[in-house]
Amino acid sequence: MNARHALRFNNWETVRYELLNTRICDLGLQIAESPLQLFVHRLYRELAGKRLSFKPACYLTDSWGCPDEVPIIGIPFYLADQRLTRIEEEQTGEVEDARTIMMLLRHEAAHAFNYAYRLWERPDWAEVFGSFYKPYREVFKPQPASREFVQHIFSAQYGRTYAQKHPDEDFAETFAIWLTPHSNWRRKYRFWPALKKLKYVSRLMHRIAARTPQRTTGDLLNPLEKNTTLLVQHYGERAERFRTAAQGYVDDRLREMFPRVPVPGATGVAKAVRLHRELLLARMARWSGLRREDAAAILAKVEERSAALKLRFVRDNEQAALMDLAALATALAMDFAYTGQLLD
Repeated sequence: MNARHALRFNNWETVRYELLNTRICDLGLQIAESPLQLFVHRLYRELAGKRLSFKPACYLTDSWGCPDEVPIIGIPFYLADQRLTRIEEEQTGEVEDARTIMMLLRHEAAHAFNYAYRLWERPDWAEVFGSFYKPYREVFKPQPASREFVQHIFSAQYGRTYAQKHPDEDFAETFAIWLTPHSNWRRKYRFWPALKKLKYVSRLMHRIAARTPQRTTGDLLNPLEKNTTLLVQHYGERAERFRTAAQGYVDDRLREMFPRVPVPGATGVAKAVRLHRELLLARMARWSGLRREDAAAILAKVEERSAALKLRFVRDNEQAALMDLAALATALAMDFAYTGQLLD
């Protein structure tokens, strides 16, 4: 490393250290005159292009989303500063690119419209998308081949089946596709049952385009100015939340594959993982690109949870059980290769 590169490295390490040890509320961030301003203005232009008068406000918080039934878009604070964006990528292994930011803004704008006009209370909305009061579950069984739903946001865990998660998400994904310039949704979805939803959104938005929203404000969730957490603590806490959610995901998937019922002469799933560890690791590494030690950490979690849940399978079904385990382990490996987060 030459002197110039060493100086640049040392300068960044100093800046990084100072930022990580700063309270989030003291970072001095705002959307105006930040890299986010162009994206928010682009969203407003797209809404105006559809003749929609409502322009949902945006605020900085710790994750994407609208507060519960509040038509205001929350945007992760790290996107308001290129230095913080770099730290986010270093800490998590990923960061939103320009295309993803716009996709997420359109999705959250849909929630904002739903909440601003209380669209979910309309009988026709419920008829098309389902009950808004359906339980909201973080873990669900996606159907990748279904054409009843549009495909918009990509999630490492759910692929492009996020619309299947809940009626509110189904509406948001449908709205986002409809709003996206040059999406050609009429042609792309012409043979899909989901086209009915897109046409409904188009008609509905035309009807409410010039109306005054019923609600435009509300209590914000984790607003930046009230977040007294140090940036370094934020990443530690988020990693813990991720591990907790991932454990629930693993448990639900395992229970789905291996129902806990008494079976004479059954084999323990954890034992099968131990016996066939090398085969499972080879599959995981091949399809995810993870290092062996990282894949081994994930497989250890699968073994640990299988033992804790006391899962078993009929010995005659060992080949099918191994295929299911390989599929689950590989899916987890790809999730963590994508997100940069690993289970402890």
